[in-house]
Amino acid sequence: MSKNSRRDFLIKAGYGLGGITLSGLLPGGGMLATVANAATLGDPLAPKATHFPAKVKSVIWLHMDGAPSTIDLYDYKPDLIKLAGQPIPASFLKGIKTSTRGGAEKLYVSNRTWKQHGESGAWFSDLLPNLAQHADKIAFVKSSVTIGATHDISILKLNTGDLNPGRPSLGAWIQYALGSANSDLPAYVVLYSGDREPTGGSVNWSSGFLPAVYQGTAFRPGPSPILHLDRPELIAEAQQRDNLDLLKRLNEHHSGFYPGDTELKARLNAYELAYRMESAAPEAVDLSKESDATKELYGLNEEATRDYGTNMLRARRLVERGVRFIQVVSGPAIGAGDRRNWDAHQDLEDNHGAHAKAVDKPIAGLLADLKARGLLDSTLIVWASEFGRTSYGESGTGRDHNPWGYTQWLAGGGIKAGTTFGQTDEVGLQAVGDQTMDTYDLHATVLQLLGLDHLKTTFLHNGRSERPTVVYGQVIKELLV
Repeated sequence: MSKNSRRDFLIKAGYGLGGITLSGLLPGGGMLATVANAATLGDPLAPKATHFPAKVKSVIWLHMDGAPSTIDLYDYKPDLIKLAGQPIPASFLKGIKTSTRGGAEKLYVSNRTWKQHGESGAWFSDLLPNLAQHADKIAFVKSSVTIGATHDISILKLNTGDLNPGRPSLGAWIQYALGSANSDLPAYVVLYSGDREPTGGSVNWSSGFLPAVYQGTAFRPGPSPILHLDRPELIAEAQQRDNLDLLKRLNEHHSGFYPGDTELKARLNAYELAYRMESAAPEAVDLSKESDATKELYGLNEEATRDYGTNMLRARRLVERGVRFIQVVSGPAIGAGDRRNWDAHQDLEDNHGAHAKAVDKPIAGLLADLKARGLLDSTLIVWASEFGRTSYGESGTGRDHNPWGYTQWLAGGGIKAGTTFGQTDEVGLQAVGDQTMDTYDLHATVLQLLGLDHLKTTFLHNGRSERPTVVYGQVIKELLV
């Protein structure tokens, strides 16, 4: 019996006694080792069981593209204000190998007003007045760390856990592990603003070495976010169905000669999904039937907040329809000049003023709306960036990249709201103490809330059992109820 024949035999007939365990040793069989069933084998997007009861059903992943300065948003530092304009003391640079000017940088303070909010007393600057009203819904991580300080590679690490292309994004892992809860919509959707893809592009929602069917589906900005979805006017539904059936038979016949071609299998699934999406997807992203009060809540009536607010409202509608993972990337902001994102190496006041205004009301609206509809307890919101920004200035009016200590936050189901994990030093440059969170820890924690053990979510690739957190990561239990 040939190698391919043996593999076909094991895949097609090996799920009898002991076959489920054996399936975990086959390519693509990692999760199947614990949840295999006949439906799963026929449909890679069929719902799959969790390792343990899940706290949430969906994740809305808010990527603040360009890396905001969180010491100008959440991390209030009185000592930084006192030392403003002075060279940064050498003691704060200990352990930092890359410093722009060898320690001669001067500490920089923007023109911010700070207040504490809620029963938790969380600090917010005046850049986020609407989000501040939801302080008690949020668990802050003020000791986030990462590797690298270049946007493309750090964004890649934020989404995939690696500095190089080739690994699956977190959303792809989740879709692979859990399948789809709505067969008429993609389980993993990417929303972004602007006239081009965000920094790094589609590699950040790639399926990597997982089968291609698990990659994210990007919804473009505008009233028709899915291109070429409508059936051509001169083709009847029955004719289209016949064409798809013929195409499916031809592709299935061809795939028999190439059993390892996941791109072909993904294409088969994509055609069928696109057919079902013709009616489901336009309805899911159509905001015309939303009430005026809801549109106002998300900022759709204001030019500065309309684009991002549209994505927030679409994210809520996708959650309502069972989409597992919605990745929302912040985009251009009115008043930010030629800066499409938060990357404020200079003119931080103008840049952050514009970008904060663009996202503040829509995110606050999302939290309020999810709560009012009873969806916040089953949804996880993650506010993340590729890194933070330094406490010393650059060009006199901006900040450099900072992977050593910055703030991210979580809200929603299973989260210990109104708490703070970790801290940075007195000037907000480096995380201090034992409580730090790397990207791998964030991914492990998100998977935990979805009912998945990051150590058991595996896929056999090139003879190695791969998992979402590579060989790192631990669940940050202090963030969980």
